[in-house]
Amino acid sequence: MPPQEQSPRSSARVTVVRILPIALVLGALIGLPRFADMAFLNAMVMVCIAALYAMGYNLLWGQAGLISFGHATYFAFGASCTIMTMAAIEGGSSFPTPLLPLAGGAASFLMGLVAGWFATIRTGVYFAMITVAITELVRAIVQRWDSMFGGEAGITSIRMAWGPIGFQKLLDVYYFTLAWTIIGILLLWFLQRSPLGTVIRGIREQEERVRFLGYDTHALKTLVFAISAGVSGMAGGLLAFTNESTNVALYEGAYSTTVLINTVIGGAGVFLGPVVGATLTTLFGYYVANLTYYWLLYMGLLFMVIVVYAPRGISGLGVDAVRRLRSGAPVRWDLLGRFALGWLVVTIGAIMTIELIGAVVQPSYGALARSSGVAWPPVRVFWVSWSPASPLTLGGIALLFGLGAVLLRDTAGTASRNVSTLADAIAGKPGPGV
Repeated sequence: MPPQEQSPRSSARVTVVRILPIALVLGALIGLPRFADMAFLNAMVMVCIAALYAMGYNLLWGQAGLISFGHATYFAFGASCTIMTMAAIEGGSSFPTPLLPLAGGAASFLMGLVAGWFATIRTGVYFAMITVAITELVRAIVQRWDSMFGGEAGITSIRMAWGPIGFQKLLDVYYFTLAWTIIGILLLWFLQRSPLGTVIRGIREQEERVRFLGYDTHALKTLVFAISAGVSGMAGGLLAFTNESTNVALYEGAYSTTVLINTVIGGAGVFLGPVVGATLTTLFGYYVANLTYYWLLYMGLLFMVIVVYAPRGISGLGVDAVRRLRSGAPVRWDLLGRFALGWLVVTIGAIMTIELIGAVVQPSYGALARSSGVAWPPVRVFWVSWSPASPLTLGGIALLFGLGAVLLRDTAGTASRNVSTLADAIAGKPGPGV
Protein backbone atom coordinates (compact mmCIF):
# COMPACT_ATOMS: atom_id res chain seq x y z
CA MET A 1 0.00 0.00 0.00
CA PRO A 2 1.30 3.50 -0.80
CA PRO A 3 2.24 5.59 2.24
CA GLN A 4 -0.44 7.99 3.39
CA GLU A 5 0.31 11.64 2.89
CA GLN A 6 0.35 13.81 5.98
CA SER A 7 -2.65 16.14 6.14
CA PRO A 8 -2.04 19.91 6.29
CA ARG A 9 -3.61 20.04 9.75
CA SER A 10 -1.36 17.28 11.03
CA SER A 11 1.71 18.93 9.48
CA ALA A 12 0.81 22.25 11.10
CA ARG A 13 0.40 20.53 14.46
CA VAL A 14 3.85 18.96 14.17
CA THR A 15 5.36 22.35 13.27
CA VAL A 16 3.73 24.00 16.28
CA VAL A 17 4.96 21.23 18.58
CA ARG A 18 8.52 21.75 17.33
CA ILE A 19 8.52 25.55 17.38
CA LEU A 20 6.55 26.17 20.57
CA PRO A 21 9.27 25.05 23.04
CA ILE A 22 11.88 27.18 21.27
CA ALA A 23 9.53 30.17 21.25
CA LEU A 24 8.87 29.74 24.97
CA VAL A 25 12.60 29.59 25.72
CA LEU A 26 13.27 32.70 23.63
CA GLY A 27 10.42 34.52 25.37
CA ALA A 28 11.86 33.55 28.74
CA LEU A 29 15.33 34.76 27.74
CA ILE A 30 13.98 38.08 26.50
CA GLY A 31 11.97 38.65 29.66
CA LEU A 32 14.67 37.33 31.99
CA PRO A 33 16.11 40.74 33.05
CA ARG A 34 12.79 41.61 34.68
CA PHE A 35 13.21 38.83 37.23
CA ALA A 36 16.95 38.05 37.40
CA ASP A 37 19.52 39.78 39.56
CA MET A 38 22.80 41.11 38.19
CA ALA A 39 24.77 37.98 39.09
CA PHE A 40 22.43 35.64 37.25
CA LEU A 41 22.23 38.01 34.27
CA ASN A 42 26.01 38.00 34.04
CA ALA A 43 25.98 34.20 34.21
CA MET A 44 23.49 34.08 31.35
CA VAL A 45 25.78 36.29 29.25
CA MET A 46 28.49 33.65 29.73
CA VAL A 47 25.95 30.94 28.87
CA CYS A 48 25.18 32.63 25.54
CA ILE A 49 28.87 32.92 24.69
CA ALA A 50 29.56 29.30 25.63
CA ALA A 51 26.50 28.15 23.66
CA LEU A 52 27.58 29.91 20.46
CA TYR A 53 31.13 28.60 20.86
CA ALA A 54 29.85 25.04 21.32
CA MET A 55 27.52 25.33 18.32
CA GLY A 56 30.40 26.46 16.13
CA TYR A 57 32.54 23.58 17.37
CA ASN A 58 29.73 21.10 16.79
CA LEU A 59 29.51 22.07 13.12
CA LEU A 60 32.97 20.57 12.76
CA TRP A 61 32.45 17.54 14.99
CA GLY A 62 28.74 16.75 14.96
CA GLN A 63 28.13 17.57 11.29
CA ALA A 64 31.43 16.85 9.55
CA GLY A 65 32.74 14.21 11.95
CA LEU A 66 36.05 16.02 12.52
CA ILE A 67 37.09 16.32 16.16
CA SER A 68 39.42 19.20 16.96
CA PHE A 69 41.50 19.43 20.13
CA GLY A 70 42.60 23.00 19.49
CA HIS A 71 39.52 25.08 18.79
CA ALA A 72 40.41 27.58 21.51
CA THR A 73 42.82 29.14 19.01
CA TYR A 74 39.98 30.49 16.86
CA PHE A 75 37.87 31.48 19.86
CA ALA A 76 40.82 33.41 21.32
CA PHE A 77 41.92 34.91 18.01
CA GLY A 78 38.39 36.23 17.46
CA ALA A 79 38.52 37.78 20.92
CA SER A 80 41.90 39.38 20.23
CA CYS A 81 40.84 40.86 16.90
CA THR A 82 37.60 42.14 18.41
CA ILE A 83 39.38 43.93 21.26
CA MET A 84 41.79 45.45 18.73
CA THR A 85 38.82 46.72 16.74
CA MET A 86 37.29 48.12 19.93
CA ALA A 87 40.55 49.96 20.57
CA ALA A 88 40.43 51.34 17.03
CA ILE A 89 36.87 52.56 17.58
CA GLU A 90 38.00 54.17 20.82
CA GLY A 91 40.70 55.91 18.82
CA GLY A 92 38.21 57.36 16.34
CA SER A 93 37.46 54.60 13.83
CA SER A 94 33.97 54.61 12.32
CA PHE A 95 33.47 50.83 12.58
CA PRO A 96 29.94 50.19 13.92
CA THR A 97 30.01 48.85 17.47
CA PRO A 98 27.10 46.40 16.93
CA LEU A 99 29.15 44.61 14.24
CA LEU A 100 32.13 43.93 16.49
CA PRO A 101 31.54 40.14 16.67
CA LEU A 102 31.82 40.05 12.87
CA ALA A 103 35.37 41.38 13.16
CA GLY A 104 36.36 38.46 15.36
CA GLY A 105 34.39 36.00 13.24
CA ALA A 106 35.95 37.18 9.97
CA ALA A 107 39.48 37.04 11.38
CA SER A 108 38.98 33.52 12.75
CA PHE A 109 37.37 32.45 9.47
CA LEU A 110 40.47 33.50 7.54
CA MET A 111 42.72 31.77 10.04
CA GLY A 112 40.49 28.70 9.79
CA LEU A 113 40.90 28.61 6.02
CA VAL A 114 44.67 28.39 6.35
CA ALA A 115 44.74 26.02 9.33
CA GLY A 116 41.89 23.93 7.97
CA TRP A 117 43.59 23.38 4.64
CA PHE A 118 46.55 21.75 6.41
CA ALA A 119 44.54 19.93 9.08
CA THR A 120 41.98 18.37 6.75
CA ILE A 121 44.64 16.72 4.61
CA ARG A 122 44.36 13.93 7.19
CA THR A 123 41.43 12.44 9.06
CA GLY A 124 40.80 10.76 12.39
CA VAL A 125 43.45 10.94 15.05
CA TYR A 126 45.94 12.50 12.61
CA PHE A 127 43.56 15.41 12.02
CA ALA A 128 43.16 15.86 15.78
CA MET A 129 46.92 15.88 16.31
CA ILE A 130 47.41 18.48 13.58
CA THR A 131 44.87 20.75 15.29
CA VAL A 132 46.86 20.42 18.52
CA ALA A 133 50.10 21.27 16.71
CA ILE A 134 48.55 24.36 15.11
CA THR A 135 47.23 25.46 18.49
CA GLU A 136 50.64 25.16 20.12
CA LEU A 137 52.28 27.04 17.24
CA VAL A 138 49.80 29.93 17.45
CA ARG A 139 50.01 30.04 21.24
CA ALA A 140 53.82 30.28 21.11
CA ILE A 141 53.60 33.16 18.62
CA VAL A 142 50.98 35.01 20.65
CA GLN A 143 52.95 34.68 23.88
CA ARG A 144 56.02 36.25 22.31
CA TRP A 145 54.30 38.94 20.24
CA ASP A 146 53.61 41.29 23.12
CA SER A 147 53.29 44.39 20.95
CA MET A 148 50.34 42.86 19.12
CA PHE A 149 48.58 40.66 21.69
CA GLY A 150 49.66 42.29 24.93
CA GLY A 151 51.32 39.26 26.51
CA GLU A 152 50.22 38.27 30.01
CA ALA A 153 48.76 41.73 30.64
CA GLY A 154 46.60 41.46 27.55
CA ILE A 155 44.73 44.24 25.78
CA THR A 156 41.96 46.36 27.24
CA SER A 157 39.45 48.70 25.69
CA ILE A 158 35.99 50.05 26.44
CA ARG A 159 32.66 49.56 24.74
CA MET A 160 31.93 52.73 22.81
CA ALA A 161 28.38 53.99 22.38
CA TRP A 162 26.56 53.59 19.08
CA GLY A 163 23.70 55.98 18.54
CA PRO A 164 21.35 55.87 21.53
CA ILE A 165 22.89 52.65 22.89
CA GLY A 166 25.70 53.18 25.38
CA PHE A 167 26.64 49.50 25.86
CA GLN A 168 27.82 50.30 29.38
CA LYS A 169 24.94 48.66 31.21
CA LEU A 170 24.86 44.91 31.78
CA LEU A 171 21.34 44.87 30.34
CA ASP A 172 22.64 46.20 27.01
CA VAL A 173 25.44 43.64 27.00
CA TYR A 174 22.98 40.82 27.74
CA TYR A 175 20.63 41.67 24.88
CA PHE A 176 23.56 42.30 22.53
CA THR A 177 25.07 38.89 23.36
CA LEU A 178 21.70 37.14 23.15
CA ALA A 179 20.96 38.69 19.75
CA TRP A 180 24.29 37.62 18.24
CA THR A 181 23.98 34.15 19.74
CA ILE A 182 20.58 33.72 18.10
CA ILE A 183 21.92 35.04 14.78
CA GLY A 184 24.83 32.60 14.88
CA ILE A 185 22.60 29.63 15.72
CA LEU A 186 20.15 30.55 12.96
CA LEU A 187 22.98 30.73 10.42
CA LEU A 188 24.14 27.26 11.47
CA TRP A 189 20.56 25.97 11.28
CA PHE A 190 20.14 27.22 7.70
CA LEU A 191 23.53 25.75 6.81
CA GLN A 192 22.50 22.38 8.22
CA ARG A 193 19.30 22.35 6.12
CA SER A 194 21.06 23.52 2.95
CA PRO A 195 22.48 21.25 0.21
CA LEU A 196 25.94 22.04 1.59
CA GLY A 197 24.84 20.71 4.97
CA THR A 198 23.69 17.48 3.33
CA VAL A 199 27.06 17.05 1.63
CA ILE A 200 28.86 17.77 4.90
CA ARG A 201 26.94 15.00 6.64
CA GLY A 202 27.68 12.77 3.68
CA ILE A 203 31.40 13.35 4.24
CA ARG A 204 30.95 12.33 7.85
CA GLU A 205 29.14 9.12 6.93
CA GLN A 206 31.01 8.05 3.77
CA GLU A 207 33.63 10.43 2.44
CA GLU A 208 34.77 8.13 -0.35
CA ARG A 209 31.27 7.94 -1.82
CA VAL A 210 30.95 11.74 -1.75
CA ARG A 211 34.28 11.97 -3.55
CA PHE A 212 33.03 9.57 -6.22
CA LEU A 213 30.07 11.89 -6.79
CA GLY A 214 32.51 14.55 -7.94
CA TYR A 215 32.90 16.70 -4.82
CA ASP A 216 36.26 18.01 -3.69
CA THR A 217 36.02 16.75 -0.12
CA HIS A 218 39.25 18.42 0.95
CA ALA A 219 37.95 21.83 -0.13
CA LEU A 220 34.59 21.19 1.53
CA LYS A 221 36.18 20.13 4.82
CA THR A 222 38.42 23.20 4.70
CA LEU A 223 35.33 25.39 4.24
CA VAL A 224 33.53 23.69 7.12
CA PHE A 225 36.61 24.11 9.31
CA ALA A 226 36.74 27.81 8.44
CA ILE A 227 33.03 28.36 9.12
CA SER A 228 33.35 26.56 12.44
CA ALA A 229 36.36 28.70 13.31
CA GLY A 230 34.46 31.83 12.26
CA VAL A 231 31.49 31.08 14.53
CA SER A 232 33.89 30.31 17.38
CA GLY A 233 35.61 33.63 16.68
CA MET A 234 32.25 35.40 16.94
CA ALA A 235 31.81 33.83 20.38
CA GLY A 236 35.30 34.98 21.34
CA GLY A 237 34.42 38.46 20.10
CA LEU A 238 31.38 38.49 22.38
CA LEU A 239 33.61 37.54 25.31
CA ALA A 240 36.01 40.38 24.51
CA PHE A 241 33.07 42.77 24.17
CA THR A 242 31.72 41.66 27.55
CA ASN A 243 34.99 41.69 29.50
CA GLU A 244 36.52 44.64 27.64
CA SER A 245 39.84 42.82 27.74
CA THR A 246 41.71 39.76 26.46
CA ASN A 247 44.98 38.02 27.27
CA VAL A 248 47.02 35.04 26.16
CA ALA A 249 45.29 32.78 28.71
CA LEU A 250 42.43 32.40 26.21
CA TYR A 251 44.78 30.44 23.95
CA GLU A 252 45.36 27.78 26.60
CA GLY A 253 44.14 24.23 26.04
CA ALA A 254 41.54 24.52 28.82
CA TYR A 255 39.25 26.45 26.49
CA SER A 256 39.50 23.69 23.90
CA THR A 257 38.66 21.10 26.54
CA THR A 258 35.70 23.08 27.82
CA VAL A 259 33.95 23.27 24.47
CA LEU A 260 34.53 19.56 23.92
CA ILE A 261 32.96 18.76 27.30
CA ASN A 262 30.00 21.05 26.60
CA THR A 263 29.35 19.32 23.29
CA VAL A 264 29.63 15.80 24.69
CA ILE A 265 27.41 16.50 27.69
CA GLY A 266 24.77 18.25 25.61
CA GLY A 267 24.89 15.84 22.69
CA ALA A 268 26.71 16.31 19.39
CA GLY A 269 24.03 14.44 17.44
CA VAL A 270 21.23 16.91 18.28
CA PHE A 271 21.32 20.36 16.71
CA LEU A 272 20.77 22.32 19.94
CA GLY A 273 22.48 19.72 22.10
CA PRO A 274 25.65 21.81 22.59
CA VAL A 275 23.48 24.68 23.86
CA VAL A 276 22.11 22.39 26.56
CA GLY A 277 25.61 21.27 27.52
CA ALA A 278 26.99 24.82 27.57
CA THR A 279 24.10 26.02 29.73
CA LEU A 280 24.50 23.18 32.22
CA THR A 281 28.28 23.40 32.60
CA THR A 282 28.41 27.21 32.73
CA LEU A 283 25.74 27.51 35.41
CA PHE A 284 27.34 24.56 37.21
CA GLY A 285 30.63 26.41 37.29
CA TYR A 286 29.02 29.63 38.46
CA TYR A 287 27.02 28.22 41.35
CA VAL A 288 28.62 24.94 42.40
CA ALA A 289 32.07 26.56 42.51
CA ASN A 290 30.78 28.73 45.36
CA LEU A 291 29.76 25.64 47.32
CA THR A 292 32.77 23.35 46.97
CA TYR A 293 36.44 23.49 46.07
CA TYR A 294 36.10 20.25 44.13
CA TRP A 295 33.53 21.39 41.58
CA LEU A 296 35.83 20.49 38.67
CA LEU A 297 36.03 16.94 39.98
CA TYR A 298 32.23 16.76 39.99
CA MET A 299 32.21 18.09 36.44
CA GLY A 300 34.64 15.38 35.40
CA LEU A 301 32.52 12.68 37.04
CA LEU A 302 29.41 13.99 35.29
CA PHE A 303 31.29 13.88 31.99
CA MET A 304 32.36 10.28 32.61
CA VAL A 305 28.85 9.15 33.54
CA ILE A 306 27.37 10.70 30.39
CA VAL A 307 30.06 9.22 28.13
CA VAL A 308 29.51 5.73 29.59
CA TYR A 309 25.73 5.68 30.05
CA ALA A 310 24.49 8.22 27.48
CA PRO A 311 27.01 8.64 24.63
CA ARG A 312 24.52 10.80 22.71
CA GLY A 313 24.41 13.30 25.55
CA ILE A 314 21.52 14.70 27.54
CA SER A 315 19.72 15.95 24.44
CA GLY A 316 20.07 12.60 22.70
CA LEU A 317 18.67 10.97 25.81
CA GLY A 318 15.63 13.20 25.72
CA VAL A 319 15.09 12.81 21.97
CA ASP A 320 15.20 9.02 22.25
CA ALA A 321 12.74 9.10 25.13
CA VAL A 322 10.28 11.27 23.19
CA ARG A 323 10.53 9.06 20.10
CA ARG A 324 9.83 5.93 22.13
CA LEU A 325 6.86 7.57 23.81
CA ARG A 326 5.46 8.67 20.44
CA SER A 327 5.82 5.11 19.17
CA GLY A 328 3.31 4.03 21.80
CA ALA A 329 5.74 2.04 23.94
CA PRO A 330 4.46 1.39 27.46
CA VAL A 331 5.85 3.63 30.17
CA ARG A 332 7.68 1.72 32.89
CA TRP A 333 7.39 4.24 35.69
CA ASP A 334 8.81 1.74 38.15
CA LEU A 335 12.09 1.47 36.23
CA LEU A 336 12.19 5.22 35.67
CA GLY A 337 11.67 5.96 39.35
CA ARG A 338 14.24 3.36 40.35
CA PHE A 339 16.73 4.81 37.89
CA ALA A 340 16.30 8.39 39.17
CA LEU A 341 16.31 7.41 42.84
CA GLY A 342 19.33 5.14 42.38
CA TRP A 343 21.44 7.88 40.82
CA LEU A 344 20.32 10.35 43.47
CA VAL A 345 21.42 8.02 46.27
CA VAL A 346 24.76 7.26 44.57
CA THR A 347 25.34 10.98 44.00
CA ILE A 348 24.78 11.77 47.66
CA GLY A 349 27.22 9.03 48.67
CA ALA A 350 29.82 10.27 46.18
CA ILE A 351 29.52 13.87 47.38
CA MET A 352 29.96 12.82 51.01
CA THR A 353 33.00 10.71 50.14
CA ILE A 354 34.70 13.43 48.09
CA GLU A 355 34.03 16.21 50.58
CA LEU A 356 35.18 14.19 53.59
CA ILE A 357 38.37 12.96 51.94
CA GLY A 358 39.04 16.41 50.50
CA ALA A 359 38.74 18.01 53.93
CA VAL A 360 40.90 15.41 55.69
CA VAL A 361 43.83 15.68 53.27
CA GLN A 362 44.02 19.47 53.63
CA PRO A 363 46.98 20.72 55.74
CA SER A 364 44.57 22.96 57.62
CA TYR A 365 42.68 19.90 58.86
CA GLY A 366 45.81 18.47 60.49
CA ALA A 367 46.52 21.84 62.11
CA LEU A 368 42.93 21.94 63.42
CA ALA A 369 43.28 18.42 64.86
CA ARG A 370 46.49 19.39 66.68
CA SER A 371 45.13 22.64 68.05
CA SER A 372 41.79 21.19 69.18
CA GLY A 373 43.17 17.92 70.56
CA VAL A 374 40.52 15.99 68.59
CA ALA A 375 41.91 13.24 66.36
CA TRP A 376 39.16 13.58 63.76
CA PRO A 377 37.46 17.00 63.87
CA PRO A 378 33.98 17.01 62.31
CA VAL A 379 33.46 18.13 58.72
CA ARG A 380 30.29 19.86 57.52
CA VAL A 381 28.65 18.22 54.51
CA PHE A 382 25.02 18.96 53.56
CA TRP A 383 24.88 21.45 56.45
CA VAL A 384 25.51 18.62 58.96
CA SER A 385 28.74 17.90 60.89
CA TRP A 386 30.17 14.44 60.23
CA SER A 387 33.08 12.74 61.98
CA PRO A 388 35.27 11.24 59.18
CA ALA A 389 36.30 8.21 61.28
CA SER A 390 32.92 7.54 62.85
CA PRO A 391 31.38 4.10 62.11
CA LEU A 392 28.08 5.92 61.65
CA THR A 393 29.54 8.11 58.90
CA LEU A 394 31.41 5.30 57.14
CA GLY A 395 28.48 2.93 57.47
CA GLY A 396 26.09 5.53 56.13
CA ILE A 397 28.23 6.10 53.04
CA ALA A 398 28.52 2.33 52.45
CA LEU A 399 24.75 2.02 52.85
CA LEU A 400 24.15 4.78 50.28
CA PHE A 401 26.37 3.10 47.68
CA GLY A 402 24.84 -0.30 48.39
CA LEU A 403 21.28 0.99 48.13
CA GLY A 404 22.14 2.84 44.92
CA ALA A 405 23.65 -0.32 43.41
CA VAL A 406 20.48 -2.27 44.22
CA LEU A 407 18.22 0.39 42.72
CA LEU A 408 20.31 0.66 39.55
CA ARG A 409 20.77 -3.08 39.11
CA ASP A 410 17.97 -3.42 36.56
CA THR A 411 18.95 -0.36 34.52
CA ALA A 412 22.77 -0.51 34.63
CA GLY A 413 22.90 -3.57 32.40
CA THR A 414 20.84 -1.80 29.79
CA ALA A 415 23.00 1.32 30.09
CA SER A 416 26.22 -0.49 29.39
CA ARG A 417 24.93 -1.78 26.06
CA ASN A 418 22.49 0.90 24.98
CA VAL A 419 22.68 4.45 23.80
CA SER A 420 19.92 5.76 26.06
CA THR A 421 19.33 4.23 29.45
CA LEU A 422 16.66 6.72 30.42
CA ALA A 423 14.79 6.26 27.14
CA ASP A 424 14.81 2.51 27.62
CA ALA A 425 13.57 2.88 31.18
CA ILE A 426 10.71 5.10 30.04
CA ALA A 427 9.77 2.81 27.19
CA GLY A 428 10.00 -0.26 29.36
CA LYS A 429 12.80 -1.98 27.54
CA PRO A 430 14.27 -4.47 30.03
CA GLY A 431 17.97 -4.90 30.58
CA PRO A 432 19.78 -8.21 30.86
CA GLY A 433 18.32 -10.41 33.54
CA VAL A 434 15.16 -8.32 34.01
